[in-house]
Amino acid sequence: MCTSRPCCCRATGTQMTPISSSVRVWIASGHCDMRKGMQGLALIVQEGLGRDPFKGDVFVFRGKSGRLIKALWHDGIGLSLYAKRLERGHFIWPATEGGVIALTAGQMSYLLERIDWRNPQQTWRPTSAG
Repeated sequence: MCTSRPCCCRATGTQMTPISSSVRVWIASGHCDMRKGMQGLALIVQEGLGRDPFKGDVFVFRGKSGRLIKALWHDGIGLSLYAKRLERGHFIWPATEGGVIALTAGQMSYLLERIDWRNPQQTWRPTSAG
């Protein structure tokens, strides 16, 4: 696990390649055909969203069921594709159709943990000081 800089993997405890807090994260609203691989998703970014998939931003796509997401990221060396499937529940996703929504790296961490990234809440509070 990385410890040298703020990134998505530290908050989630996963062993994923660290994504710097300066990287922009974009959620593609709606759902996507999860059979698509790197080239298919890069084409959606380029033609469907009007953005450059090789610029260094992270693009996140969700499957129809809401249990699977894929993240496409070009780190300057090559294109990477990360996937996460939930065993139960679904990812919190925006209700808007078409376009993209910008997230911070911290919000991406919440998204990966199935926490409502739009309004994160503290889930536990101590009841007594002693």
